Amino acid sequence: MSMRQEIQEVRRRAREELSACSRREEIEAASTKFLGRKGIVTSFMRKIPTLPQDEKKEIGRLLNEMKGEISSFIQEKSSQLEAAEAEAGLKAEGIDITLPGRKPVQGKKHIISQTLEDIISILAYHGFTVEYGPELETDYYNFGALNFPPDHPARDMQDTFYITDTLLLRTHTSPTQIHVMEKYDPPVRVCMPGKCFRNEAINARSHILFHQIEGLYVDEGVSFGDLKSTLYAFLSSYFGREVELRFRPSYFPFTEPSAEVDVSCFLCSGKGCSVCKHSGWLELLGAGMVHPNVFKAVGYDPEKYTGFAWGMGIERLVMQKYGIDDIRMFFENDLRFLEQF
Repeated sequence: MSMRQEIQEVRRRAREELSACSRREEIEAASTKFLGRKGIVTSFMRKIPTLPQDEKKEIGRLLNEMKGEISSFIQEKSSQLEAAEAEAGLKAEGIDITLPGRKPVQGKKHIISQTLEDIISILAYHGFTVEYGPELETDYYNFGALNFPPDHPARDMQDTFYITDTLLLRTHTSPTQIHVMEKYDPPVRVCMPGKCFRNEAINARSHILFHQIEGLYVDEGVSFGDLKSTLYAFLSSYFGREVELRFRPSYFPFTEPSAEVDVSCFLCSGKGCSVCKHSGWLELLGAGMVHPNVFKAVGYDPEKYTGFAWGMGIERLVMQKYGIDDIRMFFENDLRFLEQF
């Protein structure tokens, strides 16, 4: 048998043996047998110097072709085996690879963030700019400049997280009013969103962390009627319908006169239900005319300027709009709840 015939026979045997391989060990053994240092192809290469001169080139070409063919076949067989092993592993895990792929879940903004953005957008339409204040405040900005007497209950450690005797986590967004009025001369028309902190028991109606947004308008000739018309316009835009408001006299150290503002229950249309405790009204926010002492603290002339301020809890607003009865749901990261928004 000539060397050309021997080479053809080796190529045939290599194809047959590699086709029959079903394990990695068998492929490695076949690779060593045909392409190893002491393998069949190497033994043929060593015979080339003994061949007649006119055959060396042809035999060398045939050997290189055989070596490349066997190498490609080994690589192809290894890839097939890896794919088969991967498929077997998926089946063992109970994964059906014929099913369509799962689309990645696209995250969305938290309902509190959505609501804050909606409110800021509505107020911007009515001429309010946005200002942010620090969450770590001094006693002066959180209480003193807002006309809180030294013995006011809100200063008690049971309500406020004190860091030092003079530093605390702000209990409301109202301190930002002071920062804004110290920074700008009238007229001022701003809204001030942010986090607030109070040392309270966590239950369905209260939490140690909550969000507020404050509104402030100061200019010459600002009246309580301006406050009422602003709140009517803002709340009608937010709720998407005309709202009925009720102003009840109240007390806040930094406003005079002061009022608690209720909105007609949107679930029962004022007839009375469990959400509004059968009163027909939902408590919404606190508001009033800026106290002259607050103007004096920031250097405004209370004889020349008047203004109104209001503040509301964002969680309370969302709870009332969507009929949510537990504030803790906003902080528990339960996707069954969050995905509804």
